[in-house]
Amino acid sequence: MKILVVGAGAVGGYFGGRLLEKGEDVTFLVREKRKRQLEETGLVIKCAHGDATLNPRLLVSGEKTDPYDVILLSMKAYHLDSAVEDFRSYVGPDTVIVPLLNGIAHMEKLNAAFHESNVIGGLCFVESTLDEQGAIIQTSAIHDLVFGELDSGKSERVEGLLKSFSGTKANFVLSENIHQAMWHKYLFIATLAGVTTLFRSPIGPIRDDEFGADTIKQTLEEVAGIMKSVGAPLAENIVDGNWDKLHSIEAGMKSSMQRDMEKGLAVEADHFYGYLLGIAKEKGISAPTLQKIYASLRIYEGQRQ
Repeated sequence: MKILVVGAGAVGGYFGGRLLEKGEDVTFLVREKRKRQLEETGLVIKCAHGDATLNPRLLVSGEKTDPYDVILLSMKAYHLDSAVEDFRSYVGPDTVIVPLLNGIAHMEKLNAAFHESNVIGGLCFVESTLDEQGAIIQTSAIHDLVFGELDSGKSERVEGLLKSFSGTKANFVLSENIHQAMWHKYLFIATLAGVTTLFRSPIGPIRDDEFGADTIKQTLEEVAGIMKSVGAPLAENIVDGNWDKLHSIEAGMKSSMQRDMEKGLAVEADHFYGYLLGIAKEKGISAPTLQKIYASLRIYEGQRQ
C-alpha cells in the first residue's frame, strides 16, 4: 500500500517511521522547515524499542502525485482545517483516512470534508516528543496505534491495513469496536491531560496527594457523565477501569498537552474541553472541575499569545 503520513512529528514520525523501517511505501507530508531538517538529519527515532535513522520520502503540499491508499493523520486538532486542504488532492475514491487525533470533534469535520466511506476510526497511545534537533524521543513501554471500521466488525480493507501494519517495532491493533475505543481514549486522555496541566505535574505526585486524587476522580466522573448524555458507548465500568489505569502507569508519565505547555506551544483546549463543556451547557450538566481545567488552559493560551 502507498501510505501518506500527514506530519512527521512525535506521533506521525514515530508510527510512520516504524512502517518505513519495516519496508512499507511511506511518504511524509511536511512543511518546508521540517523538510529541510529531515533532509539534513534524516528521521531519527530514539526509543527503548529500538533506535532508527531513516531517509524518508518527503512531500510538500501542492506537489503533484497520485492518490494514496492510506493517509494517517497525526497533527494537532488546531491544525486540522489547514491540513485538510494540504492533503485533499491526495485523496482518491478508495483512499482510507485514519485519524490519530485525540477526542471526537474532528470526526465531524473529516466526514464533512470527504466522503464518509473514506474515513475510519483511529487512535494511538504513545508518549513521545521531539527534541531540539527534531529527533523523536519515545520513552514509555506503550506505543499502540489502534484502528478499525466505525460500524464495527472487520472488512477487507482493514484486514489489508493490518497486513501492511504488522511486523513493525510498534504495536498496530485492529479493533472491532473502534467507536467505543475512541470514546474510552477520550475519557482517559481528557483526565490525564486535564490533571497534569492543571497541577503542572506528572501523574505520580497528583495521585499520591489526597486532593490531587480527588481531582482525578472528579474529572473522570464529570467527563463520563457528559459523554453518556450524548449516548457515547462507554463500558459500564469504564470510570473504575480508568481510575485503575491512571494508578498503574509510570509515576513520571506526562500528557502530551503538558509537554506542549512546557515548550510554550499551543494546546488543544477547545478540542478537548470546550467541546465537552459545550455539551454540558446544552444538557444542563454541572462540571466544575472541567471548568477549572479549561480556564487554566485558556489563561495559559492568553499569556502565551
